[in-house]
Amino acid sequence: MKRRRLLQSSAAVIGALSAAPVAEGTAHAAGVGSADSEGGDALRVHIVTFDGVEELDVFGPFEVLSLAARAYPVTVKLVTGGEAAEVTYSFGTKVAAAAWSPYDADVIVVPGGGFGRRNGPGVWAEIDEGDLPSALRTAHDAGVAVLGVCTGVILLSAAGLTAGRTCTTHHLAKSYLAEQGARVVDQRVVDDGDLITAGGVSSGIDGALWLLERELGSAAATHAESIAEFERRGTVLRTATASS
Repeated sequence: MKRRRLLQSSAAVIGALSAAPVAEGTAHAAGVGSADSEGGDALRVHIVTFDGVEELDVFGPFEVLSLAARAYPVTVKLVTGGEAAEVTYSFGTKVAAAAWSPYDADVIVVPGGGFGRRNGPGVWAEIDEGDLPSALRTAHDAGVAVLGVCTGVILLSAAGLTAGRTCTTHHLAKSYLAEQGARVVDQRVVDDGDLITAGGVSSGIDGALWLLERELGSAAATHAESIAEFERRGTVLRTATASS
């Protein structure tokens, strides 16, 4: 991303000045951020939520990014695919999410949920409605990177973002994703440049930690990882597109 060097520079300065986490940033109804989040130098991450979304797909990355935001230039916000609304998650959790504002983000995290419920709330309902895949495509075409978590990658496929790209998803959805033209691999996290994908459910935690490491440096990821007492599994597959 074009802002990566600036973000990494800011993160390095913050890490050098703070041996311990700084005071937690202001908490909002739908997001949190570091103390300088209003200055425009933070890594701005939006997590898209919708009825039927998997709780851990959302809260795994949200926790990781929010922990990092206590000491590094990160903001994270829960949004809908449209107007502000209360969203009902897969297991009944109800969360207020802000209105869709993809152009205010550097990265959009797209969780999954409901892949096995063809006629219920979740990714299929969002695909059938069409608004969210269309908006994701428009945002990506405008230069916003995406991190697909679990069957959220199926939403990215419906948006036309995975055909011919190297990616992963939940093991139960891999054959479907491959049928749609993606180069599906057995990896927990795949970095294909402006498209990062993570496998099933808890893999979103690894995906968010990799996003921090890639954009802000290893210290930011280690900071969140140590506070969460979480150990990353496996390795990240970086493609030629990601490395160029």
